Amino acid sequence: MKKQMNRRKFLASSAASAAAFSIFPRTILGAADTAVSPSRRLNIAGVGVGGMGHSNINAVAESENIVALCDVDWAYAKGTFDQYPQAKRYKDYRLMLEEMADKIDAVMIATPDHTHACIAMEAMRRGKHVYVQKPLTHSIYEARMLTEAARKQGVVTQMGNQGHSGEGIRLICEWIWDGAIGDVREVHAWTNRPVWPQGLARPKDTPPVPDTLDWDLWLGPAPQRPYHPTYLPFDWRAWIDFGTGALGDMACHILDPVFWALKLKYPAAAEGSYAANVIEKWKKQEVDESYPLGSVIHLDYPSREGLPAVQIHWYDGGLLPQRPKELEAGRRMGGADGGVLFIGDKGKLMCGCYGEAPQLLPYSRMQEYKRPEKTIPRIKTSHEMNWVQAIKNGTKASCDFDYAGPFTEMVLMGNLCLFKPGEKILWDGDAMQVTNFPELNARVNPPYREGWHL
Repeated sequence: MKKQMNRRKFLASSAASAAAFSIFPRTILGAADTAVSPSRRLNIAGVGVGGMGHSNINAVAESENIVALCDVDWAYAKGTFDQYPQAKRYKDYRLMLEEMADKIDAVMIATPDHTHACIAMEAMRRGKHVYVQKPLTHSIYEARMLTEAARKQGVVTQMGNQGHSGEGIRLICEWIWDGAIGDVREVHAWTNRPVWPQGLARPKDTPPVPDTLDWDLWLGPAPQRPYHPTYLPFDWRAWIDFGTGALGDMACHILDPVFWALKLKYPAAAEGSYAANVIEKWKKQEVDESYPLGSVIHLDYPSREGLPAVQIHWYDGGLLPQRPKELEAGRRMGGADGGVLFIGDKGKLMCGCYGEAPQLLPYSRMQEYKRPEKTIPRIKTSHEMNWVQAIKNGTKASCDFDYAGPFTEMVLMGNLCLFKPGEKILWDGDAMQVTNFPELNARVNPPYREGWHL
């Protein structure tokens, strides 16, 4: 009872402070327009530090101060807690941001997809720079709101798709802009995901919640449901309430060079087809909570900036595009986790999952091609340290929300197709609306559980 009363008082005080927030100068609350000396160590907090968040924290810990660590499952986060004993520990990110308002410069967020937006928005409101794992958000609406909030608050942002800071994606852009394969009107992209169970019905048993886990906080804005170990710490990706499936997990890596090189933004239309056994279950309402075992998504883009209309084809669950005839026998198509095939009117270009190992097809063309000058600035640090340096230098990080927000919207647009399989969905990106199936707009901005908000 005492714990419940303390939390109730805390939430009441947090609501009051949020209501009064706008009357304080941003510099008091550590906003981004306060100068940061390049020689000063940033005070960084991590939220969701048991999995990928551990790696993100490690990438900046050598040069910066890790002052706070927050995770709803202290058993899962134990390794990170033990590695940074000086950091203050929390389960509730709201309490962390309240108590350490003047002690945190920046926040790294690596929680399940459904809580990215709430945490990032609260941090940005308090003027904290944010690094958010991919996909940026769980819904299209959240991506748009975070993009607008980042501009308003003037904070330095980064989405955690590390390939965006790599050499491969820059080479792809430079080669395509150089005309190496001519005009691109067709792209195929694929992944080996999911590597977790999908096409599932909700479990019926209700095992007890582990003592180390705050299940209510883990649910966050998602609808209430009983705890079950099938959801965490990893397989939440399969569940519509929590994750974004194979598309959300890997497309922010695989489609990144496509989005950048072809100067994309919002698609005009999308269409999806899925593993037949799952679709039959969907039609019978036997499964409505878990992503299918495999899918093929088609995204249509009109002409833009002097580039022709292009269709993007996505494959997951072991499904693949046809192997290009120019790819020599014995050469792997793409990389271990997936790849991209650009088809131009003068040739083809293929790369791996993270934009790595780009090559023209057939491989003999690589010897013939005179590569253009490298015009895109190269990043010589990790993706995480690129964000840190941007904070200190007052510059943009490589994959800030102005880029990552619209890119995430493109990726999540594919998941809308799941609710109208085999139908072409028409999309007004500026208005953020499905125009031919208005009932799908509820999926663009799903409601939050009572007590949660952006």
